Amino acid sequence: MRSGSTTLVSLLGLDLVEVSNLGQNLDKGLPFRCYDRLARNVGLPAEQLIELVDIPRRTLLRRKSEGRFSPNESDRLLRVARIFGKALELFDGDRDAAIDWLTARQVGLGGTIPFQLARSETGAREVESLLGRLEYGVFS
Repeated sequence: MRSGSTTLVSLLGLDLVEVSNLGQNLDKGLPFRCYDRLARNVGLPAEQLIELVDIPRRTLLRRKSEGRFSPNESDRLLRVARIFGKALELFDGDRDAAIDWLTARQVGLGGTIPFQLARSETGAREVESLLGRLEYGVFS
């Protein structure tokens, strides 16, 4: 199993079958338990995580009662898990260091805060690219 799959299993509480069928699971929407698991693992204040996954509080409560997110909401939840997982890898599993980096302005991103930039897929790719460069010691 790839490292990214392992990260999604642990951060979102998905099982191996769910990860291997991720495209289908996103089409029908991730189970609400994935949000709860991510919230526990990331440890951000609730309001900050809600803003990051871009799901209004009322919608989040509705999804909790329905038990499942929409495909677009699932995609955003997965994006946050992916970025956080890559930061965790860079900082050798140190959650606090990963959160500090993701919530502070980064010169390599033009002074932008990674989690703010990662609210779009294009921005998330920029953050992932920088994390990859840092992992391999390429700072420019």
